[in-house]
Amino acid sequence: MNPIGIYLHVPFCRGKCPYCDFYSVNLSEELLDAYTDETVRRIRALAEESVTADTVYFGGGTPSLLGGKRISRLLSALGSSVTIAKNAEITVEANPSTDLRDFLSGCAASGVNRLSLGMQSAVPRELVAIGRKHTPQDVLSAMETARTLGIENLSLDLMIGIPHQTGDTLTQSIEFIKNSAPSHVSAYMLKIEEGTPFYRIKDTLPIADDDALADLYEAAFASLEQLGYRQYEISNASREGREGRHNLHYWNDDEYIGIGPAAHGFWHGRRYFYSRSLREYLGGAAATFDGPGGSEEEYILLRLRLTEGLTEQGMLERFGHGIPSPIVAYAGIPAMKQFCTYDGISLSLTRKGMLLSNAVISQFLSLCDKPS
Repeated sequence: MNPIGIYLHVPFCRGKCPYCDFYSVNLSEELLDAYTDETVRRIRALAEESVTADTVYFGGGTPSLLGGKRISRLLSALGSSVTIAKNAEITVEANPSTDLRDFLSGCAASGVNRLSLGMQSAVPRELVAIGRKHTPQDVLSAMETARTLGIENLSLDLMIGIPHQTGDTLTQSIEFIKNSAPSHVSAYMLKIEEGTPFYRIKDTLPIADDDALADLYEAAFASLEQLGYRQYEISNASREGREGRHNLHYWNDDEYIGIGPAAHGFWHGRRYFYSRSLREYLGGAAATFDGPGGSEEEYILLRLRLTEGLTEQGMLERFGHGIPSPIVAYAGIPAMKQFCTYDGISLSLTRKGMLLSNAVISQFLSLCDKPS
């Protein structure tokens, strides 16, 4: 069995950002301990399986709120329950608004080797507009601390299309990335999610329209490319060899284990999820199965998120045939040239195609059941 990824959802935040719809709750020491106890219990159940993991990812929420000792305890439980590959990528997300030295010291000592920081913007006015409490200097301080402790693989989040952002202010954030030199950048467009504070005031938010947003997206990745960050997925760019290995499990449609309230997983051919309820999770509630995974349509959808795209060889190895001929034929229509390319080896989206990925990929998937 190939090595898999393990995702741990840490559902705690000190406050809710107005754009965020991820599941999180307010914290207390008692809840942090209870969450850790229950997650250790669930991790130990994996000892009954024969699991080898080459990535571990602590996402949230705000995983740094657990503190280094609890992260260490969770990693210790993993180490005694599954086989952690020697070269495993072990990532924690952190909010740079607080002093992270003690947290990162504990993380580094327990094997964490990758840090993802929620920078979002390097422009103070934009940070205030999206409810972030940190400053650009806080991000620099966190990066310096991590590097001092031996965590060199650093990723920064960059949001595109946030209130007050212009081409000039986006350039300021890109310049910050240039000077701070992370190994990876996740650059994603603001999406106004129903049920969030931003959704209630969406008509009055000072944000870019669709055309301006497209320009910002293309400018961001063009600038990152000039700095040596190759775009390898719709919302991600990295230095050579520093792609996010954990998320590549998702986009390659590999199996992975998810643990925690609101976490999703794909294991033994079936997808599952935990309810968005810490109370139910602490009470021992089992995950809900969500149908089979790994279908041809699912694989096509996920692989087309990658700049490498859908390859003839990959399709042949997984499904016994190449890219479906109706998809190849549709990709060859002159009007599609601006959205995708096919060279006989792979089918991939252009940057413009990535901007319209939902529509483009949906059209390809609609052709899957049609005869060649």
